[in-house]
Formats: sequence, C-alpha cells, structure tokens
Amino acid sequence: MSETITHDPPPAPGGRQSGPLIVTEDTELLDDLLRLCAAAGATPEVRHSVPGAAGYRAGAVGAAGPSAAYPQRGGWDAAPLVLVGDDAARRVRGALRRRGVVLVGRDQDDPGVWQRAVEIGADHVLMLPDGEQWLVDRIADVTEGVGRPALTVGVIGGRGGAGASTLACALAVTSAREGKRSLLVDADPLGGGLDVLLGGETADGLRWPAFAASRGRVGGGALEASLPELHSLRVLSWDRGDCVAVPPPAVRAVLAAARRRGGTVVVDLPRRIDDGVAEVLSQLDVGLLVVPAELRAVAAAGRVATAVGMVLRDLRVAVRGPYASGLDDREVARLLGLPLAGEVPVESGLLRATESRRPPGTSARGPLARFCREFWERALAETDGVV
Repeated sequence: MSETITHDPPPAPGGRQSGPLIVTEDTELLDDLLRLCAAAGATPEVRHSVPGAAGYRAGAVGAAGPSAAYPQRGGWDAAPLVLVGDDAARRVRGALRRRGVVLVGRDQDDPGVWQRAVEIGADHVLMLPDGEQWLVDRIADVTEGVGRPALTVGVIGGRGGAGASTLACALAVTSAREGKRSLLVDADPLGGGLDVLLGGETADGLRWPAFAASRGRVGGGALEASLPELHSLRVLSWDRGDCVAVPPPAVRAVLAAARRRGGTVVVDLPRRIDDGVAEVLSQLDVGLLVVPAELRAVAAAGRVATAVGMVLRDLRVAVRGPYASGLDDREVARLLGLPLAGEVPVESGLLRATESRRPPGTSARGPLARFCREFWERALAETDGVV
C-alpha cells in the first residue's frame, strides 16, 4: 500500500547493500528489530527521526546499541530498506516518498495504523511478532543485494558409474573458469565426497553436517564464505563422519541461500530419491541424466527418469559413449523420451588427471570442457530468452 512514490533507493556498489534504517524511539520495538536484523546478517542504522540525505553522522548498531562517529551512509533516501516504528510515523510524515518503507507495530487491533501508513507512503504494514519471518527475509534480501538467482543444474547418473560426478565437477570448474560465481553441491552422502574428487578433502570450511540444524533462512553471503574454495569455486560436500542425511528443511534453506547469490549452482545427485533429494529437485532449473550408450543403462535410466520427472520438469539426457550396437545419442534420447543435451565426450587421460589431483574439466581445450562450455552458453541463452 502506498501513495505516489518518487524514487528507488540507489544501488550500492559491489552488489551488497548497506543495512536498513530503523526509525523509532520505542526501546522494546528497537530491541526486536535489532534481533531480526542480526538474524538476517544485517547491521542497521538507528535514528529517532528522519535523517537528512547527507551531512549527518550515522550510528552503527551493535550489541551495545547506537554509537556515534561513524561515516555517513546516506540516510533516509539511500537506505535499501526503512523500518519505521509506529511511534515514529508522525515524525516522518514529511519525508521524501520512496519505495522500501515498512511501518512496524504491535497492536493488531489499531485501525489507525493503515491511515498512518498511507500518510508516510509505506509499502507494507507489519505487526510483530506475526510478521517476523517475512521481515527477516526482506532484510536479508536487501542486505545481500538479491538479484537474479543462480542458474541451478542437477546431474544424476542413469546407472551406477555413469560419470555424473565427473560431469558435475567439470561443469562447475568450467563455469568458474568463465568468471561466474560458482558453487558445487554434493547431494550424495554415499558418493565419497566431491571435495576428494577436486583434491580438497583437507581444505578448511564447513561440510553438510554443519548445516543439519539449519531452519528458516540461511544467509547467502555467510554460506558462501563458510565453504571450502577449490579451483576458484565454492564446494559443499560431505565429511568423513557418520552423518549421511540432512533434514529436508535444512537442504531447502541451504540450497535457497546458494541460489540467491547468483551465478551458477551445480548439484551432484544420488540415484535414490528421498525427501532431501526431492527438495533439491524442486529448486533445479535443469537436470542432466547421464546415460552410457548401452541397453542395460538405458533401461535403468528409464526408472531414474520416471522418479526424477515427478518433481523436475526440465530433465535432459547427456549420453556417454562408447556406443553399443544400434545405439547413438539420438536413439538413447528417443528411447527415454527426453530431450538430448548432447554427447558427453570421452576424454583421454582423465583418470590420470584425477589421480594427479587435477579435477575434471581443468583443461580448457579438452573435449569435456568444450562440452561444458557449450552447455552453459545454451542454458544461459535460454534463461535470457534468446532461444
């Protein structure tokens, strides 16, 4: 709900916004809003009335509350989000109209709150505690500078040993080499660990068990910073402990956080479909079913495709040679009733490269990297509506 809006807050450089501006003198409400900002990973400014567009010294808020002597950060018109306590509505009535103003109160039965929201041009009226989760999500969105979500691709083998993990690693490595923010997610707890395939099993950073208790929203920036960085990409894999499952709500929260960061996310999927894997499938843009060109593999892949297709709409087949008699990539796609993503090339020396700690797709001129590069070009073009 709003009246005439005159402008949007200007974007912050580097993609990440500053924190929200809080305008209130209600100490209890301020405590709640600071708590919600902390949950969203944001550091707000706090004022008792509308600060000017320039020329004031901003108070940065920490555990001890507002403090002075911080550089100015832009004020009312530049903050990515403004949270106005209902107690302060009359004091901000003359402020410049802008998007991203939320009037926050506690009295569910006060009909006058809607009139006050109209008077200050608020986009939303929020009552605590009912609206806490919505507000945490909104604060996190503006703080992270959320834009276009990551293009998210899942890779699954049509049978055991099909080469799905190899292709998933090569896709992620290729994406990172092209300069995109890239995250590789190992969704198969029994697969041995993609960090091992990338030669980084001892790298510092969190693994899946650390996120098993995650609920609600996970900060995208905090997630990215916590993961091992290998070959210019971030990797979420499994450790060598006893944990072999993460609750579906945690899977949902972690993958949603990864997607909010933009770029590309590649997920190596197991062939069994449980509740956690179903959560991953529901967030994929494209699925690649890797199928060796042999009749038994095609038969097994058909069962996998049926299960995956119940959740994922866009599933394509990537065929891997050598070919059995009477089969080629188009025939495999026809038998499975799936669109053909292409033929995954057999790259000589790949096993030796893996043993020497060079991940699949490292050689930019190799046939596997070329396949991955062409796949990304097509997928990104489709996302942009070019094809």
